[in-house]
Amino acid sequence: MLRGACHVVLIPGFFGFANLGDFKYFGHVERFLAPALERRGLTPNVVHASVPPTASLRERAAAVADALAARVVVPGGIHLIGHSTGGLDARLLVSPGVDLPTAAGVEGFARRVRTVISVATPHLGTPTATYFSTRLGQRLLQLVSVVTIHAIRVGGVPLPAMVALAEALTLPRRMTELQGGLIDAVYQGILQDFSPERRAQIVDFLGQVIRDQALMLQLGPEGMDLFEAGTTDRRSVRYASVVTRARPPRLQGMLATGLSPSGQVGYALYRALYGIAAGGAGKGTLSPEQATALDHAFGERPAETDNDAVVPTLSQVRGQVLAAVWSDHLDVLGHFAGPGYEPPHHDWLMTHSRFDRVAFERVWGAVADYIAAHHSRPKAETSAA
Repeated sequence: MLRGACHVVLIPGFFGFANLGDFKYFGHVERFLAPALERRGLTPNVVHASVPPTASLRERAAAVADALAARVVVPGGIHLIGHSTGGLDARLLVSPGVDLPTAAGVEGFARRVRTVISVATPHLGTPTATYFSTRLGQRLLQLVSVVTIHAIRVGGVPLPAMVALAEALTLPRRMTELQGGLIDAVYQGILQDFSPERRAQIVDFLGQVIRDQALMLQLGPEGMDLFEAGTTDRRSVRYASVVTRARPPRLQGMLATGLSPSGQVGYALYRALYGIAAGGAGKGTLSPEQATALDHAFGERPAETDNDAVVPTLSQVRGQVLAAVWSDHLDVLGHFAGPGYEPPHHDWLMTHSRFDRVAFERVWGAVADYIAAHHSRPKAETSAA
């Protein structure tokens, strides 16, 4: 075994495209985190778990177990980092006595897990999932997903697609009209911007989104109330979270966006998504340490309506708060505006949250510190809390 060997497993959320050709959901994170861990004396084996995007939490956690069985072949502690729903997959995987539909030795891997780090995870649920659980919501989620992929890969989205999506999300009376031809036409139009090979990969991925919608029912506040009741923390594992909060859409944001039609439509799309997520989540209780961390980061206690355009901010708190930042749901993964870097950072949504490379390195530096500090032995074998 390599000295300081550790396995870092990256688990995506329900925008769960782990790999589409040369694209990696956690690509920016891996490029920073792997050398950061090496500088801290560890030898990381970074595993990108591929999970069915909107399948049930049991199915997704089983896929993570399968990834461990295939890629974690040498001894060493395991660290699970889950973005969005991926944080719930990680928690379920290590829950004592969990029954998952997989032949992988779940308990053997769970005993090796040192930390579970959730990033923008809906521990108390999110109304966004409830919104997208309807028949039309499924079609809209498919369009949101392909728009997101296009924005992150290319650095922009065709204006007609942005207009159609913003209208569909903000004008409920027109949803029936938009359900058929226009949404399908916009979706097909965006796909034409990709190569045939990449197009086939995206169609296959988004086909999974349509075929299996179990996750969307589970992620609502009511479903997560049952998850909380039935999932037990493992005593040997340390739990921590990265919490994100986008700046609420306001008139100042529209003015700051300028006269660009694409910018204004992008900000309208953000306003619509923020409004959906502002519906609130389940009720949780903050520890004094968690409350202090949020107060220090934001200068105030976040309200129930505050969110990152997908997940309510207060729903994301679990265990030690490693970082609490002004960021939308995907900024924290490196999908913010930063064209001057190599590879460039492409923003997926106009939010004016001002998340940048400095903030990105601060967040993932804190994650690297946490992994390095707690890698050597399980929690139960130390005197640390």
